[in-house]
Amino acid sequence: MYNTILTELENGTLIITINRPDKMNALNRDVVGDLGKALDEVYSNPEIRSAIITGSGEKAFVAGADISEFTSIGPDGGEAIAKRGRELVFDKIENCPKPIIAAVNGFSLGGGCELAMACHFRIASSNAKFGQPEVNLGLIPGYGGTQRLTRLVGKGRAMEMLLTADMIGADDAKAAGLVNHVVAPAYLLAKAKEILQKIHTKSPLPVAAIIACVNECADGDHHGFDKEIKRFGQCFATEDMKEGTSAFLEKRKPVFKGK
Repeated sequence: MYNTILTELENGTLIITINRPDKMNALNRDVVGDLGKALDEVYSNPEIRSAIITGSGEKAFVAGADISEFTSIGPDGGEAIAKRGRELVFDKIENCPKPIIAAVNGFSLGGGCELAMACHFRIASSNAKFGQPEVNLGLIPGYGGTQRLTRLVGKGRAMEMLLTADMIGADDAKAAGLVNHVVAPAYLLAKAKEILQKIHTKSPLPVAAIIACVNECADGDHHGFDKEIKRFGQCFATEDMKEGTSAFLEKRKPVFKGK
C-alpha cells in the first residue's frame, strides 16, 4: 500500500514509521504522499484511536527534506511544494481529532523538525537532535516551522534557532518546551504507547474537543473562550458525559462508547 512508510495498528494506535533509512528518512514527494494517505486512514478508520509517527532506525526521525527535489524549481514550484505538504500532512496532523505523538529517534531537522512540531506533542530519545537549518541553504522553513517553533519555545529561542541553524539536544529541547519527555532510545515507543493507552481510557469526544480548543489558543483565536464554552455545553448532550459523571458518583471506572 505504501512505498516509503510502514504502518502497524496496535491496541488502537497506528504506528507510522517513515522508512528511508538509507536517506536518513528524508521527506520527499513520495513520503509526503504516503503520509497523507496514512493520515486519511487515521481520520476515517474508527478502529484507530491515536497515532505515533517515528522514523526507522536509531539515527534519524527525519533528517530533513530531500534537497535533490529543490534544485530545478522556481518560486512557484517552491510554493507548491510547501502548500502540498501542509495540506496533505502537516495541517492534517495538527488538526486531527485523534491524538498524534511524534516519537523522535535521532535527527529531527528541517522538515523533520516541522513534522514533529505538527504532532500534538513530542517524546524524544536521549540521542535526538532538533534544528531548522534551512537558512544554510538560502531558504526558510516552508511547512510551518517559523510559526510552530515560535509557539512552542517562544520568540527569542525560535529566532536564535532559525537564524543560526544550530541544533539542540533532547534535554535542551525538553527544557525549552519543544518535547514533553526524554527517554532512552529502547523505551521511546513504549513511552508513547503508554501515554496513548491512558488517553484511550477517556471519551474520544472531549479528547477531540480539547485538541481543537488548544489549537485555537495556539493560533491566537480571539474567540477561543467562547468556543470552549460552546464545546463544554455540547458535551452535556453526549452519552459519555452521562456515563462519566455517573461513574464518578458511583465510584467506578467509566465505560465510554464515543457517543
